[in-house]
Amino acid sequence: MNLSKDEKLEIIKKFGSSEKDSGKAEVQVALITERINKLTGHFEVNKKDHASRRGLLMLVGKRRRLLEYLAKKDIERYRSIIKELNLRK
Repeated sequence: MNLSKDEKLEIIKKFGSSEKDSGKAEVQVALITERINKLTGHFEVNKKDHASRRGLLMLVGKRRRLLEYLAKKDIERYRSIIKELNLRK
């Protein structure tokens, strides 16, 4: 369910300014979104895994808080990350 080093590095390169820039809010949102997507697939097979479901809900809350911060700080960066990750329909 965790991301491999290669997957993380690819996401960091795509959304960060360099391959070591994992602190940007966009990078963090993208990493959390990828983990959420993997966990969602996990729950299709393991319906009774309530401990992981709690972790999923915490990840969703963390992503929501990061997106709120980004919207307050810089609305253009917020809109671009939402569009790129297809978060809002």
